[in-house]
Amino acid sequence: MQHWYMLTLVGKDRPGIVAHLSAALFDGGCNLGEASMMRLGGNFTIMLMVEFDGNTHALQQMVASVAESMGLHLHLDRINAQLHKHLEPDVRITVYGADKAGIVARITGALAEAGLHILDMDSSVAGTADKPIYIMQIEGHAAEGVDSLQSALNVVAEKGIEAHLEAIDTMIG
Repeated sequence: MQHWYMLTLVGKDRPGIVAHLSAALFDGGCNLGEASMMRLGGNFTIMLMVEFDGNTHALQQMVASVAESMGLHLHLDRINAQLHKHLEPDVRITVYGADKAGIVARITGALAEAGLHILDMDSSVAGTADKPIYIMQIEGHAAEGVDSLQSALNVVAEKGIEAHLEAIDTMIG
């Protein structure tokens, strides 16, 4: 019986991580599902859904040598895959503000209260060491509508944060 697992790997960024990991999984008879892989600072992180006929221990053993040889920390959980059950994003929000403690909590808290379901979020720090700027890009589903999100952003923007909201029109079919 096939089972789904969430495989998470984190470590210093270097060439070949995805190639070595995907080869080991293919050679072990795994099927890959959805994935998110990105560089954060000097680190690389992978979240990967893996379908496998064995148990958690066998899958962990399969990828342990790749993880060890590449200096990656490995975490594995059995999951309910729920593929093909996606909310499509209908809004994109871009936020710029002075990099201060609490900016993510303030923005996401206000948006959550206004009915936003965050589906994807990226952030980075720009500017200089003396004047850092935090940049956040969010895609989500506006359960309560765009107007309530815009109202929430207007309140937060009064506190020195610039935020832009745009509706996404996704055509499927």
